[in-house]
Amino acid sequence: MAGVSASLVAAGGLVGGYGVARWTKRRELGGVALVAAGAVAARSWQRQAGVATAAGLTGAYVAAFAGAHPLAKKVGSWPAVFALAGGMAAASWLVAGRGGE
Repeated sequence: MAGVSASLVAAGGLVGGYGVARWTKRRELGGVALVAAGAVAARSWQRQAGVATAAGLTGAYVAAFAGAHPLAKKVGSWPAVFALAGGMAAASWLVAGRGGE
């Protein structure tokens, strides 16, 4: 994943995980995409900023996934996913830096 920012991987994991689940109608496939992107991002965060930062950002990633569900009831599914993916990307960029691994 050289040159790809962890911020983009995390945001892509949230959007891609939801997209895969929705289009295949198989939630577990969306979960695989979500977890795979989260693992790649977490590894990059750990390299860039250390274990504690990686743990915090991984927690934020899981919280963004969980938060999409109640937010979707208020604003719609895709707007919720995009909003939280953008927030996750911003948090990653601010906390772990913009460099890619």
